[in-house]
Amino acid sequence: MACLEKKSFREAKAIQDWNEALSLLHKTTAKQMLINERFQHREAYPFREFCDLGLKTECAHRDIDVAALSVRQLHFRRIIKSYTDVSLGDCSYLNTCHRMDQCKYVHYELDEDGVEIDIERPIPVIRIGNPAPAQWIQCDVRKFDFSVLGKFAVIMADPPWDIHMNLPYGTMTDDEMRAMPIAELQEEGFIFLWVTGRAMELGRECLAIWGYRRVDELVWVKTMQLQKLIRTGRTGHWLNHSKEHCLIGVKGSPTASNAGINSDVLVAEVRETSPKPDEVYGLIDRLSPGTRKIGQEFSPLAFRRLDDVHVTLLRH
Repeated sequence: MACLEKKSFREAKAIQDWNEALSLLHKTTAKQMLINERFQHREAYPFREFCDLGLKTECAHRDIDVAALSVRQLHFRRIIKSYTDVSLGDCSYLNTCHRMDQCKYVHYELDEDGVEIDIERPIPVIRIGNPAPAQWIQCDVRKFDFSVLGKFAVIMADPPWDIHMNLPYGTMTDDEMRAMPIAELQEEGFIFLWVTGRAMELGRECLAIWGYRRVDELVWVKTMQLQKLIRTGRTGHWLNHSKEHCLIGVKGSPTASNAGINSDVLVAEVRETSPKPDEVYGLIDRLSPGTRKIGQEFSPLAFRRLDDVHVTLLRH
């Protein structure tokens, strides 16, 4: 019976050849390796992880071996003021709280000497060719003539969707969003369209109206100061929202692009209302390096520079 179940030499050779073929198909090509090397993240300072417990006092109760490893990690400590009521727990907004000088909830600071964390960090910009300086335009996008701006390879839009909430900026109606003349900005290329829970379907509808086909979706998983998932005190009606979605559309057949080197998930710390994570700009640069890009942000905060020629439209 064992002899009957044993594979013949021909069958074994066929399986070996098939496995080798599969290995070759999944092996990174020389071109892909060169692209990955070109866009590999290079920082001028060493990388340090945050401790998963957050506080050094919590690490003291760990096993000796685990505690030894956590010494090299970053920790936080509680900020206790005379007006702090510890029984209230942590502030939902932590380091983005606007009333930190009088907030009764618990806040935190980095428990390290000579180390600072700046969430307003510089954006990594890929220098290709001779990029022109960035440009900003403050205007009402409902009336602005987009045709004077020329064409762009990438558009990133963070529209002021009407989400039926009190917001620190004006919003646009659904019909105003559908009527946006996005087609005047691009003949072919990519669009990154940030959408809220209510605007998920409307965003897809707008992409179709503007002449795009949706090809992907980027998810921003939001973390707070302690590098943990945001779960309370932010947005959401039925559920607390801990993420945001960005629909990615394509028009035409853009050739100056690099596929397969970016992930569709960003894990990044939130700042104040509206700004998107800086990491998305590096993602866009890697996808379409050395091309004209335009950002459309409807917040009183200035939009960060992308690459080459970059125009920002602000609506107040």
